[in-house]
Amino acid sequence: MKNLTGFAAILWMISSSALAQDDRAMDVTALGRMLHVGDLVFIRVDAFPFRKVASATMSWTNHVGIVVDASGREPGIAESTFPFSRETTFSDFAGRSEGGRIAVSRMNLDQAQEERLKQAAAKRYGIHYDTGFDLYSRGQFCSRFVREIMSDATSIRLGEVESFSELLNRNPHTDLAFWKAWYFGYIPWQRKTVTPASLLEDRRLQKVFDGHVFASRANQRG
Repeated sequence: MKNLTGFAAILWMISSSALAQDDRAMDVTALGRMLHVGDLVFIRVDAFPFRKVASATMSWTNHVGIVVDASGREPGIAESTFPFSRETTFSDFAGRSEGGRIAVSRMNLDQAQEERLKQAAAKRYGIHYDTGFDLYSRGQFCSRFVREIMSDATSIRLGEVESFSELLNRNPHTDLAFWKAWYFGYIPWQRKTVTPASLLEDRRLQKVFDGHVFASRANQRG
């Protein structure tokens, strides 16, 4: 019995060590200091429709923003959100992620590209959120918003444009009943879109961080 107990303890220590290596955790303020203009920041929003987005794309992430200012007390994040696109603080953006889950990806930009990126973001603020996720609508949604800003700044189009047919049929467990209800009875199968997951998986981006963040003690004291 003692041998079995000791063996179980060894297995527990090994699994705990592996988890610590794979599951990084960092103070949100410390991570904020690492961010550069142009960094893509991925989170997981807990709202039910966005959980369905994550499920359909077979990814943990369902929302993405882009760093537009790294010069102040904390970074500024541009995002397309409901009801209108805007700039918010990194702590606010990260604080909305379920369980503090965060990933940061980077494309190194020169100063001219950074300035173009800021201008591209600013001209897209105040645009209504497109709940239809249409790549060519007058509205915006998060992955399209970030993709277009980066394209204006660098002429590089991140992510994969795909039809709803390609996207939803790729996953055999997609909840088609939900998406049919979301689109009032008819899924627009040929509509083109781009997802946060496809941006996260783009190999042209460098992975900077992938783990969880927690509030600093200073922030917790208020």
